[in-house]
Amino acid sequence: MDGIETVEKSQLTSRPNIKTGNTVRVHVKVREGDKERIQIFEGVVIGMSRGGARASFTVRKVSFGQGVERIFPLHSPNIQKVEVIRLARVRRAKLYFLRGLKGKAARMKESKRA
Repeated sequence: MDGIETVEKSQLTSRPNIKTGNTVRVHVKVREGDKERIQIFEGVVIGMSRGGARASFTVRKVSFGQGVERIFPLHSPNIQKVEVIRLARVRRAKLYFLRGLKGKAARMKESKRA
C-alpha cells in the first residue's frame, strides 16, 4: 500500500476542514461546449466518505421546493474552492434523516466558530 499512497499524495489538494452538518459553498468548474464557467452549489454536508485521494462529500440543498444532492470528490481539479459558511453541531456521521424533513425542522444547531 505504500506505493499507492505515495502516488496519491501528489494528487491531494488543500481544502478547509469540512465536517458533516456544515453549510458549505462549493465552486465547481462547469464546461459548456468550449466555454468554462464557475457554478456555485451551496448546501448542507450530509455525509463524508474518507479515503485519501478518493475522499468525497455529499451536499444537499433544496432548490425550488425540490431536494437536490450532489456528491463531490474532495480532491477533484474541477472544484475551484470550498467555503465553509456555517458550522453546525451534529451527533451523527450521516445526516440522511434530513431527506424526510422540511422547512425549519431541517435546520442544524449552529456551533461557535473555532
